[in-house]
Amino acid sequence: MQKLLLAVDRFSTWVGQFFAWAIVFLTLAISWEVFSRYVLGTPHGWMLDAQIMMYGVLFMMAGAYTLSKNGHVRGDVLYGFFQPRTQATLDLILYILFFLPGVIAMTWAGWVFFTDALAIREQTFNADPIPVYPFKFFIPFAGAMLLLQGLVEIARCVLCIRDGFWPSREQDVEEVDVEKLKAMVHVKDEDIAALDAVVVRKEGVKP
Repeated sequence: MQKLLLAVDRFSTWVGQFFAWAIVFLTLAISWEVFSRYVLGTPHGWMLDAQIMMYGVLFMMAGAYTLSKNGHVRGDVLYGFFQPRTQATLDLILYILFFLPGVIAMTWAGWVFFTDALAIREQTFNADPIPVYPFKFFIPFAGAMLLLQGLVEIARCVLCIRDGFWPSREQDVEEVDVEKLKAMVHVKDEDIAALDAVVVRKEGVKP
């Protein structure tokens, strides 16, 4: 079971990292359009729509990746004080009551939007129209990815309720934890205070 959960984590991570490159192409596209518009005097009517679509894809495809890293914002300030079994029970209830219905509805509605747009070959409304239906495909795709990762998180809740601790998950880049960093380099708070005092004295300022 654990291997399967980690395999889905790795898949969500790979998809998230792949689509994260969209920010590079988005930056290049914006930079080129600014140069083309104000220096060359040749603006492109379709570029703004393309930028919006690219940003939308980047935003949607980050959902499953963020969930796999347990990175979504929690609204309960007391959650961190609960025991793992209590956390898992609360998460399981919320996943069943809110997550599953919402994500299933989004995936279903997104598929309808995509098929309707594909049937009429929907385009943007400007002087230089571009197709919309490829972009709308990412709505059900992102929903399906989020649903898959959500099922993995539900399985984790069940395992935590059974075992009393959270199963491991695939790791990736995280924010710097200052306390962990100090422990890694064997630095104590009093060492930092002593170093600050030395720096202050060398600068000729009384601490």
